[in-house]
Amino acid sequence: LKQTWTCLVFEIFGQLSSCAFSCSRMACRPASDELIFFVNGRKIIERCADPEELLLNYLRKRLRLTGTKYGCGIGGCGACTVMVSTYNPDSKKIRHFPANSCLLPLCSLYGAAVTTVEGVGNTKTKLHPIQKRLAKCHGSQCGFCTPGMVMSMYSLLRNYPEPTMEQISAALDGNLCRCTGYRPIIDSFSAFSPERCPLAGSGKCCLDQEGEKGKEREEDLAPEPKRGDGMCSGLCQPEDFQPRDPTQDYIFPPELMRIAEETKQRTLVFNGERTTWISPVALQELLGLKAKYPKAPLVVGNTSIGLDVKKLDVCYPIILYPPRVPDLHIVYRVQNGIVIGAATNLAQLRDILLNIVPELPVEKTKIYHTLLKQLRTLAGEQIRNLASLGGHIVSRGSPWHLNPVLAAGKAVLNLASTGGRRQIPLNGEFLERLPEADLSPKEVIVSVFIPFSKKDEFVSAFRQAERRKNALSVINSAMQVRFQPGTDVIEDLTILYGGIGCTTVSAPATSQKLQGSQWNDQMLNEACRLILEEIQLSPSAVGGKVEYRRTLLVSFFFRFYLEVLQALKCMYPSKDLDLPKKNLSALGEFHDSPPRGVQEYQEVDPQQPPQDPVGRPVMHESGIKHATGEAVYSDDIGPIDGQLYMAVVTSTQAHAKILSIDTSEALEAPGVVAVVTAADIPGKNGDENEKVFAEDEVIYIGHIICGVVAETYELAKEATQKVKIKYEDLERILTIQDAIQHNSYFEEERKVEKGNVEKAFHTVDRIIEGETRVGGQNHFYMETNRSVVVPRKEDNEIDIYVSTQDASNVQELVATTLDIQANRIRCHTTRVGGAFGGKSVKTTFLAAAAAVAAHKTGCPVRFILERDEDMFICGGRHPFWGKYKVGFMNDGKIEAVDLEYYINGGCTKDDSVWVLEWVVLRSFNAYDIPNFRCRGHACKTNLPSNTAFRGFGFPQTALSAEMWVSAVADTLGLPHEKVREMNMLKTVTVTPFKQEVDGRYMVVCWKECLERSDYYNQRKAVEEFNQQNYWKKKGIAIVPMMFAVGCNQTYCHQAAALVNIYIDGSVLVHCGGCELGQGLYTKMLQVASHELKIPSSYIHIFERSTVPIPNAVLTGGYVSSEVNGKAVQNACQTLRKRLEPVIKENPEGKWEDWVSTICIPQVETLSCLSLVRVGLPQVGCDLTTLY
Repeated sequence: LKQTWTCLVFEIFGQLSSCAFSCSRMACRPASDELIFFVNGRKIIERCADPEELLLNYLRKRLRLTGTKYGCGIGGCGACTVMVSTYNPDSKKIRHFPANSCLLPLCSLYGAAVTTVEGVGNTKTKLHPIQKRLAKCHGSQCGFCTPGMVMSMYSLLRNYPEPTMEQISAALDGNLCRCTGYRPIIDSFSAFSPERCPLAGSGKCCLDQEGEKGKEREEDLAPEPKRGDGMCSGLCQPEDFQPRDPTQDYIFPPELMRIAEETKQRTLVFNGERTTWISPVALQELLGLKAKYPKAPLVVGNTSIGLDVKKLDVCYPIILYPPRVPDLHIVYRVQNGIVIGAATNLAQLRDILLNIVPELPVEKTKIYHTLLKQLRTLAGEQIRNLASLGGHIVSRGSPWHLNPVLAAGKAVLNLASTGGRRQIPLNGEFLERLPEADLSPKEVIVSVFIPFSKKDEFVSAFRQAERRKNALSVINSAMQVRFQPGTDVIEDLTILYGGIGCTTVSAPATSQKLQGSQWNDQMLNEACRLILEEIQLSPSAVGGKVEYRRTLLVSFFFRFYLEVLQALKCMYPSKDLDLPKKNLSALGEFHDSPPRGVQEYQEVDPQQPPQDPVGRPVMHESGIKHATGEAVYSDDIGPIDGQLYMAVVTSTQAHAKILSIDTSEALEAPGVVAVVTAADIPGKNGDENEKVFAEDEVIYIGHIICGVVAETYELAKEATQKVKIKYEDLERILTIQDAIQHNSYFEEERKVEKGNVEKAFHTVDRIIEGETRVGGQNHFYMETNRSVVVPRKEDNEIDIYVSTQDASNVQELVATTLDIQANRIRCHTTRVGGAFGGKSVKTTFLAAAAAVAAHKTGCPVRFILERDEDMFICGGRHPFWGKYKVGFMNDGKIEAVDLEYYINGGCTKDDSVWVLEWVVLRSFNAYDIPNFRCRGHACKTNLPSNTAFRGFGFPQTALSAEMWVSAVADTLGLPHEKVREMNMLKTVTVTPFKQEVDGRYMVVCWKECLERSDYYNQRKAVEEFNQQNYWKKKGIAIVPMMFAVGCNQTYCHQAAALVNIYIDGSVLVHCGGCELGQGLYTKMLQVASHELKIPSSYIHIFERSTVPIPNAVLTGGYVSSEVNGKAVQNACQTLRKRLEPVIKENPEGKWEDWVSTICIPQVETLSCLSLVRVGLPQVGCDLTTLY
């Protein structure tokens, strides 16, 4: 009864809220059908469904289900994954599949049941085993990707209750994680597989550990230490792993089954403000609509059209949704192939081929095997379940790597229109969009005929991408050859390449000239020459890497040549076909296997109390909330009365003078409240380094000029296109070489020197010189930059909820920007969905921009950057260029090094000078060079301001060091590890920046690493493999590294903590650090529990706020846990000392008794603020002075 009542109330609320939200804008819309679907077992009736609205937006803003996250908005990261369940009234089958809600049109969900992470399990009812295992096996850090991981795995288990490890890995193809490295995620999910963990049975697997089953307790998170050799390897305890309970899953609503049966013959129409969505149920109806609306796109999964709408601001007045047409889902076998309906999605295509291949002779399935190979790496499982075969074909994207295979396999498209049916070949001309080979605007692809391959026919496909899975191809290719029966004489040849231009291209002239040739080396050489002549790639081609891509053209054909030659030798052993042994290594595919690994950690002292968590592998304090979607990030804060949304107008010029800004048209746009510019800033426009809004000139593409504030984000975004800006171009400086030529730098050069470099160069045996280059890197924290600014009604007070590493800096800049005192501004950061240095500086200016908008309008303002905006506006890792000169002896001993390094800082100072100092200070890495000099320059250019990035300059400078050390080894013909070991730190020595370092630890570490890795035997095996494999190579290296923590400035090594003990014994801890996913709050819990000698359940960590902890430094530099932990420790020790007299009087009492005893009669305040400055070794020289 309770469930029924709840559903009814929700249904009524859904109707009322939907109408209240939409009817003001929908009064003049034509009548629409009701959109009926279920979310987490609850019925939703949407009477005003907008065809342009996506499921992600609906879940987060209308249903307040914020566990589903916005990560990229284009289906690439998986943070928005949900499970969709549908019922087919013809087959009577229910299908469950994962989908990207950021691409899924709301109107496509008629009759579907959607399950979000909130519907899988939660802390108020019951956790699902997926959620519990992921949290307890340390599978989440920042937690922003975790709900998507849960939903991908949940969808898999609904279809395969006992999945294989291969299925588990494939299910996560479309999910990105920027924190964990995936290993703990795979580890936690491996328990669902009958194959179990790869380490099962070894004694090292967590599932091999024995434990007592029982109720989940806090002590379970900190188990009793093992006795033994002092090392443990199991990070999760199987006693907490309850079996999956199918009754916990929502059943498919019977009502939806009834609706599917009743409406399968009824056309559905949903009218929006700008778009009408029509879902026909019969092929003839679809053809009639296509004839009436020839420009209307057919949308099945929205994976192509959806990107056009989002990225190109395309608006389609009519959208046709054909998946309810049975003719588009046909699958049947004919005499010479199979016919597959155009609306079949790619996951279904894979399953169809997997079922058909075993039933056919091998010689007939060559093209099917090739398609399956390409399907394994195409996108992620979410996209494969949405994208249709017909949509993939007709979109003809150059990186799409199924189309070349279908063309090479001589597939045929079955088309239909009101004028009749016809067939056209899916060939190179079709893929190049030649008019004579294309379908007409009124035609629809009904099905695709994929023929069987023939005995003397061979088909192969290749792709090269930056990742093996879920990545667009740099180049892809498919090739087909058919020989005259029983010979190696070419009868037919097809060569296709994707990634060369805007369409897939073929090489018909090459194929024609090679017909009649024998399949031998002479043909190979001629083919490579002809391909390079016919397939032209412009030196300025989009995507760059021109020489690399040209090389791939012939590399792929060479691979094809060898594959076919090997197959011919197997078919005709008696023929004299020359396949050199050295070329065999070019054959074969790379096969991924699930990641394997063991984490070892030192066990705690057996005498340590079980409730003391220090030293134990404690679960992340928000791990469960990450897995259930209950963890609240900045944009998850519920709607605030009167809130507005801001979208920004950014510069399209790298460097230009702003002549005028015309906002009149934007201000007249529907829903627009204000346009905010630099003129609206009551205080200072930024600081001495950077401005909040551009004023007189723009200095990079992406520079924020103004912000449009509107009732919804969609209206604000649309209105930004109506702001007209006139520019006058100025000279641009883009590269490091440009900056050197124009002497454009931030501050003076930084330098360190040790010994006499010039003199040493005259005494060495050899000198080498060279250059090193390291490219930049975009930030890709899962949570984009976002701020919610809420002005209060009195005293100019403002609350700012911001995703940042430096809340105090946000407070300070907003105060100066608005010209109000900092004590009226409260910044709140509960947690951050990844940062890696990218939210230390730029976030401050973005929050200030939102604050100006809130100040002008007097309303709360929500400012969320989309992924592409975040990458345009915010910088990343610094591009690096350097020159080296190295002097060394014939035995490999390096005596002198002279370095000159440059980094591209972008348009503003940001952290570039600090990064440069880090580059210079760590330029020798872990090597003891007696005569050493390094000079560095931070270049000022017209690129987005580059900023802190994980490693903070060390990856660039350390890589450069290893390059010149390797160059020495290569010059002398010595093993690299010998030269490294000869030159690395070994004794107590002084660095070039005058800091004493004990290199003896390096020697111990080096020897242990060599021994535990069995390095020399591994290297010998690698050398043997490389000798036996001409084309395929392995590598192995051991590299010393001295990576320092902290910052060059001493004030960064301070922290503050406030610890309050309340009368009931509960403890509240405030610290000045932000939880970025590094487990800072978990560590603070451990410290407080240890020092106060109470269970962690008594302690709560409050969000980072500028109210209790003012003026805290940014969270970064790899020391936040140390400095904040020390502050918490000091505060807890002080409070424990205050309690000592009471404890001595009543040693058998409880914690609550001691606290109440001292608080009530003595009115003692159990609160302590601790301020600490941790002493770290400092740089012993002035970097601007050459020693």
